[in-house]
Amino acid sequence: MGRNSVPAGDLASDDASAATFHSIRDRFAFKRYHNASSAAELPRSSKTTAPAHKASRSHHNKQRKLSFSPFRGKSRLYLCIFVVIFVFSVATMVLQSSIMLAFRQGVGGDRMRWRWSVKEGLELGSSLEFVPQRRIELNGSRLDSFRSQPRIGVRPPRIALILGNMKQDPSALLMYSLMKNLKGLGYLLKLYALKDGRARSVWQELGGPVSILWPERYGYIDWSIYEGIVADSLEAKLAISSLMQEPFCSVPLIWIIQEDTLASRLQLYEDMDWGDLISNWKMTFSRADLVVFPEFSFPILYSVLDTGNFFVFPGSPKDVWAAESYSETHSKSQMRTENGFQDDDLLVLVLGSSFFYYDLAWDYAVAMHDLEPVLLKYAGQNDVGFTSKFIFLCGNSSSQYSDALQDIATRLGLQQGSLKHYGINSDVDSLIMMADIVLYGSSQEEQGFPHLLTRAMSFGIPIIAPDYPVIRKYIVDGVNGITFPKNHPEALRNAFALLISERKLSKFARSVASSGRLRAKNMFAGECIFVFAKLVEDVFDFPSDVLLPTPASQLKNIVWEWNQFRKELDQISNERAHLYIEDHLRMNSTVVYDLEEDMINYAALGNVSGVNPEDMPTALDWEILNEIESSDEVEMLEREEFDERMEKDIGKWDDIYRTARKSEKLRFETNLRDEGELERTGQPICIYEIYNGAGGWPFLHHGSLYRGLSLSSRARRLSSDDVDGVGRLPILNDTSYRDILCEIGGMFAIASGIDDIHKGPWIGFQSWRAAGKRMSLSKKAEDVLEKTIQGNTDGDVIYFWTHLDMDAGVVGKNDLLTFWSTCDIMNAGRCRTAFEDAFRKMYGLPSNVEALPPMPQSGGHWSALHSWAMPTSSFQEFVMFSRMFVDSLHSLRMNSANTSACFLGFSEPEKKHCYCRVSELLVNVWAYHSARKMVYIDPNSGSLQEQHPIDQRRDFMWPKYFNITLLKSMDEDLAEAADDDDHPYRPWLWPLTGEVFWQGVYEREREERYRLKMDKKRKTKEKLLDRMKHGYKQKTLGG
Repeated sequence: MGRNSVPAGDLASDDASAATFHSIRDRFAFKRYHNASSAAELPRSSKTTAPAHKASRSHHNKQRKLSFSPFRGKSRLYLCIFVVIFVFSVATMVLQSSIMLAFRQGVGGDRMRWRWSVKEGLELGSSLEFVPQRRIELNGSRLDSFRSQPRIGVRPPRIALILGNMKQDPSALLMYSLMKNLKGLGYLLKLYALKDGRARSVWQELGGPVSILWPERYGYIDWSIYEGIVADSLEAKLAISSLMQEPFCSVPLIWIIQEDTLASRLQLYEDMDWGDLISNWKMTFSRADLVVFPEFSFPILYSVLDTGNFFVFPGSPKDVWAAESYSETHSKSQMRTENGFQDDDLLVLVLGSSFFYYDLAWDYAVAMHDLEPVLLKYAGQNDVGFTSKFIFLCGNSSSQYSDALQDIATRLGLQQGSLKHYGINSDVDSLIMMADIVLYGSSQEEQGFPHLLTRAMSFGIPIIAPDYPVIRKYIVDGVNGITFPKNHPEALRNAFALLISERKLSKFARSVASSGRLRAKNMFAGECIFVFAKLVEDVFDFPSDVLLPTPASQLKNIVWEWNQFRKELDQISNERAHLYIEDHLRMNSTVVYDLEEDMINYAALGNVSGVNPEDMPTALDWEILNEIESSDEVEMLEREEFDERMEKDIGKWDDIYRTARKSEKLRFETNLRDEGELERTGQPICIYEIYNGAGGWPFLHHGSLYRGLSLSSRARRLSSDDVDGVGRLPILNDTSYRDILCEIGGMFAIASGIDDIHKGPWIGFQSWRAAGKRMSLSKKAEDVLEKTIQGNTDGDVIYFWTHLDMDAGVVGKNDLLTFWSTCDIMNAGRCRTAFEDAFRKMYGLPSNVEALPPMPQSGGHWSALHSWAMPTSSFQEFVMFSRMFVDSLHSLRMNSANTSACFLGFSEPEKKHCYCRVSELLVNVWAYHSARKMVYIDPNSGSLQEQHPIDQRRDFMWPKYFNITLLKSMDEDLAEAADDDDHPYRPWLWPLTGEVFWQGVYEREREERYRLKMDKKRKTKEKLLDRMKHGYKQKTLGG
């Protein structure tokens, strides 16, 4: 649309508008395409007198023009052409301004303002275009490179679907069709819903049991087990808020929004200065990797919340659903009778761009100009044998629109009542249903297919539209619609001639309408589902143990799943068809209005508190307060220095000692021990639960048996005695090191100066993920573990309760998976190679010596998820071994050509947490070959079962490499190298993961303590000699 500014004072009245139209008519009478039929309507006298009049003056006038005109021959012709073009341009601009003047007066309300703000920058011939920042390659996929690599997948990719509700409506039909096709490609679905509904049985048939979510349960779902999450509708906002904290903030999320409810309220939020509410929504929108809309207009309407993650897959079944629902309860004859039309009237419905539904500007001005030959032929004063009426759908139901159209009809000489106006707030379905032909007359090229054209095709109405690219993409000219060249009135008239024959619609028109109805049924299904499948491939992660899905290009015969929702369509009543279809997209998002109510209550609470904005401190007030505090501090320092220089009796030493003891007893806080520390006093074991982020808090346990271990200082639980891993091991403050070490970094933090924090004989660890997978110890299992530990007489034992899933979901292939093959599956097929190279480098073994510790081929459980317990002394040995092994593994990476690449994973999360999966299984290798007894405790029943008995593995163990004497010797050698700054590579990881200690460090510390002692004695002696010689000297004030 053109940006024609109209002064407020000029928007006066309907009379002014009418006068404007008169002036336009006088200057330009819509006669660019003048023909004989229009000339025949002129009075006969005008035809006879005009030539006589011209004949009597022609010679005289010609002589006068020749004497004064500087133009000759072709120059005069060019001048006439220039004048005609100039007059046409001016007339068109005035026409547009006049129409806007007449019609914008009737536009009002919130929903009109927010649409108007979007199109204020449009000009004639321009168009709005949404360009996503994230490009999706439809002809290829990033999975193509993964498919070309050797890969051992054992389970399907998992997707969590969060439904806003389970109603049977067009949005549910869209989501169901998308998910069913994804399931056909090999994805495994897990369904969650915020509300129950009639479609629950349909969803359960697709994806199994549906879990109903409520606010208290959002935080108790381990979203990290999914390769990605798909959320539907604005209602999912609260569930998405639980995904904004670590460790869930990196789980890929696609948010599909089919409602415009929030878009229509954003302008209101700005008017009411609710910036906090807008920021809250924008923050939630920013969490999604992609916010996907079914229409190209939605990203523009939601542009205030755009953070660069908007995307569109064009098409939705809502218009077909609306048409079929409406047709079940209404008839064409009934609609014509209710709107005052006859059954034999030929009704043509004229539509414009979706951005101009609420006004009549350039879009409809140009449409009426192109329609002039058609209007004059079918709605003019000449007798065509039937009554034709043209209905313009735009604006609201105000009288200004109808009056302006009638004025235009009068100026064109059309029949009375041949031009009708209906507002977009009227029953649009009834207007489309009773029409014989629907014309799309917009001058704006849109990215998406006009949805009202889709609805018209679904009603079985033949459509005529310009041959824009988006129209040609879906419509075959002469098959399921009629297209014509843009701004070509003659072609438009010919299009109407094809559809009208013998005073009614032709057989060709009925054929086009029938074909169009079949085409509209699933017109967008193929592209929509294909593009969404490509989005999933591009956004979601596919770890090493995941079976890659079938390529989206293999999808065939894609349609909307109408059969699953046919029963709902058949049951729609008249009232429900009208109210539900029109309002469900706008009024169904209760979360939008709930947040608005909270905002209103918050503002009201501020008013009730009685705080006057004028009473709030200003910047000058804060500056004065700072000056007062500074002067008070200076005075206090001066007073203290002055008191120090005053002579005063310090009393006897006994009195000083009693006073100090008394003040120490009065300080209650220093004698108060933490409640958790008191509960753990006397406990034989403490299990440290490792977590990284507030998202893991709900999975942590409470009680004397457990203590939290945070890998991030900012993520520690409030008012708890959780261990700060960063405070004990500064390397965890580096995000890159914290990511590659994961839970074993927390173990290194506990082992560093373990006597300061852990004094029990036994120690245990458990990842927060164990509780997320419901594999943590039950109360019964906890009691069994404590009793077993207290009565243990079997020496070194490791108890574990979360076992490695050896079958990994592979049916019929359990006997093929061993410990090392499972490790390979988890680490991109390179676990054995990496472990062998790191082990060889760690011990300096030659290349001809086997360096991969043997593990049993089958049978028994292995520990997983760092969930185990062992004696504290054994834990220190394990940490000693683990630090050297992880350092050796890290050195392989740092000495490679690409130090930033990780060879133990395919997906980005695997590369980010490079050593985590190997270190998770490292305790099994150490316990197996160091002759530790391995006992599995069932986390539910508490039953104990020994795994891999020592007698059965004696011939397979490598105890010489795991001997504590050898490990201590290697540890001291590394400590000496670190102390001498002899680093094998930089930055060297080993000194950063714990204590660096060897005999030389001890001797140096002893010498340093002796030197400090001697320096203290020397300074004290010198001070006494100086006082004996010179006496006591008082320092000057301020010195």
